[in-house]
Amino acid sequence: MRILFANDGIGDAGGVQNYLAAVMPAMAARGHELALLHLDRLRPGEPSPAPAGTPHFCIDELGADAAIAAALAWKPSLAFIHNMRPLEIDARLAEAVPVVKMMHGYFGTCISGQKAHLWPRPVTCNRALGVGCLAHYGPRRCGQLRPGYVAKQWAWAHEQNDLFARYAAMVTPSRHLRDEYIRNGARPDQVHAIPLFPTVEGVPAEPPPEFRVLFLGRMTAIKGGDVLIRAVADAGSRAGIRIPLLMAGDGPQRAAWERLAITRDVDATFTGWVADDARGDLFRQASLVVVPSVWPEPFGLTGLEAGVFGVPSLAFDVGGIGDWLTDGVNGFLADGDPPTADKLADGLVHAVQHPDELRRMRAGARAVAERMSLDRHVSALEGVLSRAVAAGA
Repeated sequence: MRILFANDGIGDAGGVQNYLAAVMPAMAARGHELALLHLDRLRPGEPSPAPAGTPHFCIDELGADAAIAAALAWKPSLAFIHNMRPLEIDARLAEAVPVVKMMHGYFGTCISGQKAHLWPRPVTCNRALGVGCLAHYGPRRCGQLRPGYVAKQWAWAHEQNDLFARYAAMVTPSRHLRDEYIRNGARPDQVHAIPLFPTVEGVPAEPPPEFRVLFLGRMTAIKGGDVLIRAVADAGSRAGIRIPLLMAGDGPQRAAWERLAITRDVDATFTGWVADDARGDLFRQASLVVVPSVWPEPFGLTGLEAGVFGVPSLAFDVGGIGDWLTDGVNGFLADGDPPTADKLADGLVHAVQHPDELRRMRAGARAVAERMSLDRHVSALEGVLSRAVAAGA
């Protein structure tokens, strides 16, 4: 196949970039020809996710008309589109070739994309996109409250939703996200859940001599860092030990979480943002990785990647977490309805008091990470793409 990949960003850090940087070379190794249509310019010193020699078509540099014309002149069999802010790109490509859309989040199903109410307590939203969302948005703290932002996101979400019918197929990283798109109007036979894969490499590490917890991610309210800090304080008190907590990442909630850790007398170290190639060192230092997200994570890749190093995870059973985390096999699933600190503390206390069980789950974590491989993902994806081409012929 001649596959035109499309994404708005190209050289910036993030999950989608890591995905493309793994999948594009894997597809090329299987004999497929690739090209990349992207919105943003590649800045000096930034790597492209595409293999060397891949044709690139930059919308910001050439303009939308010329970039799309050049991409189509390359004669793609289909377009495989990821995040794309100007949805006219999706629409125009769909007029010319079959389009398979990879949905990395809640696009076209939610105004803000977080798919959760944060007030009076965090809870997953199961509402389909509609006018009722506007009534809940402000009172339930569904996202940013700037009027201009809400109106713009409302219009964008509806534009994206209207495009569902024009995609030859849609791919999601979890069964939960697949169900969400079907609830919002996509056809069941159109949406394919293909689990993600670790984007780090490493070998299993020996557990640290003392029980230590790791959080790794962006520090925003929906990521639940405050819930984790309260849970660590509670669990330490109940277990009669101080639990060291390593908080790796950055974001708007970092200062508030640092103050909370001091207030709750938690032995927390905040590292700031960590480069992708340094994540392995953090995983090796951890007895347990905690994914305390209070929103329905589309997948929750951090926990699966911890498994590469044999580190079990603890997370709320929300969103796509259950696609890779099985309670008692590669970690602990805490009830996420609602996601509260005491439930997370229960899991921490259990892990502290049952070290043999925790050690046994290190093998389970590694096994799950090995099973959910890049090769397995690409094989399933290859099938979806080839069927889309055949159906459009």
